[in-house]
Amino acid sequence: MDAVQIDFSKSGGLVAGIVQDAVTGQILMLGFLNQASYAHSLTTGYVTFWSRSRQKLWMKGETSGNRLRIVSAATDCDQDALLFRVTVEGDGLVCHEGTVSCFTRPIAVQLAPEPAHV
Repeated sequence: MDAVQIDFSKSGGLVAGIVQDAVTGQILMLGFLNQASYAHSLTTGYVTFWSRSRQKLWMKGETSGNRLRIVSAATDCDQDALLFRVTVEGDGLVCHEGTVSCFTRPIAVQLAPEPAHV
């Protein structure tokens, strides 16, 4: 098996990092990683992002205690996105708004009809 080489050449040196609860499968959040935050995540075992607004490394939960302990990590077929399956430490509230997941705002979508079965 070839060594994984994440492609940081797209999107200004950043890749998307999806965080998923390892037990429930719920998507908890999305953040961005550069080479330094990716390396830090792998060596510490905790998801560390690159804060685009503060321009520095940001370990999720470093102040709240809701750190994201990595259970497993994978990349997509283009090697330009990451999926971290995690256990959330602390009270389990990942979002800064006090919810388990950052994905809490529904959007109305016109669903396509189911295909006819032949």
